[in-house]
Amino acid sequence: MKKNRGNLEGFDIAIVVVALIGLIYFLFRYVPFFVNMKDFVLHGIDFSAIGEILNLVAVILALFFMTIIGYSAVRVLEIRKKEHAHLHEEIHEYAHHQAEKEAKQKEKQNMSGNPRWVHTLELVFSNNPNDWRLAVIEADSILEEMLKTMGFKGETVGEMLRAATLDNPTSFASAHEVHAIRNRIAHEGSEYILSHPEAKRIIAVYEQIFRHYGFI
Repeated sequence: MKKNRGNLEGFDIAIVVVALIGLIYFLFRYVPFFVNMKDFVLHGIDFSAIGEILNLVAVILALFFMTIIGYSAVRVLEIRKKEHAHLHEEIHEYAHHQAEKEAKQKEKQNMSGNPRWVHTLELVFSNNPNDWRLAVIEADSILEEMLKTMGFKGETVGEMLRAATLDNPTSFASAHEVHAIRNRIAHEGSEYILSHPEAKRIIAVYEQIFRHYGFI
């Protein structure tokens, strides 16, 4: 659809150019005033004829203003093209926002009644980058709670993860990566740059682990 719109706008510009050429041809071919001016230019300037000079100036001004009109028409078409592109971008952003909103609602419907996990999702779907970092920290805290519930021992989440990996190397392999990111966020705070797609990816890793063990 976007390609077709571009073709139509290019066609509009071509129509303007052809129309201008046709107008100039018509004026100098059939309109007596412009025909005389053409003959006057072709046969040289007689400076003794003031009226002829004025006529020549009139021709030049007419051509100048026709050029301005043509340029203005092209600029209008270019502005309209930019407006269409901007409108298309706004529609795309709105559709993307709606899709994320629907995905968030669907996620809430599919999950258990774990209020901490609900809060984690609210944070990660926020528009505030600080909330994305808090979502990772909260998800890691839920992981700690799950590991304790499963009976793994350790003073820290890292120690419990090492113990859990010994028993279930496949299930907890990805947990080490997201836990390491959580530690960086905890130590660096707002200086740690976390993009929204990356935050959602990390939360998805935690979710996979929680759902695997039926914790949410």
